[in-house]
Amino acid sequence: MFSFHPPSLVSARNERTTEVHGQSAQPGFIRGEVRIIRGVREFFKMKSNAILVTSMTTPDFVPLMERASAIVTDEGGITCHAAIVSRELRIPCVIGTKIATKVFKDGDLVEVDANHGIIKKI
Repeated sequence: MFSFHPPSLVSARNERTTEVHGQSAQPGFIRGEVRIIRGVREFFKMKSNAILVTSMTTPDFVPLMERASAIVTDEGGITCHAAIVSRELRIPCVIGTKIATKVFKDGDLVEVDANHGIIKKI
């Protein structure tokens, strides 16, 4: 049976979510501050050693990825751009979380356990 969840209920569920799961693209463990980057116009928000959280990366994101301490994406598989670049740069990376950009906010402190594909608010 089809069930409909009003937007307010979905948002409330994301407010309570403190842990997100995805696929590990490059192992590692890091704690840091989240920066949600939705596109080129938000690149100015990225800080050095912050955790880059985005829906997906493109070649335009490489300068941000080089400054990030970890990368988390909503989309992607093991051969996606974020996975390949994170392995080249040896930066912990979790891909395919589906909801990281909805759950986390700029400034949230999180730990990225890319060994197990888990991101938790701390």
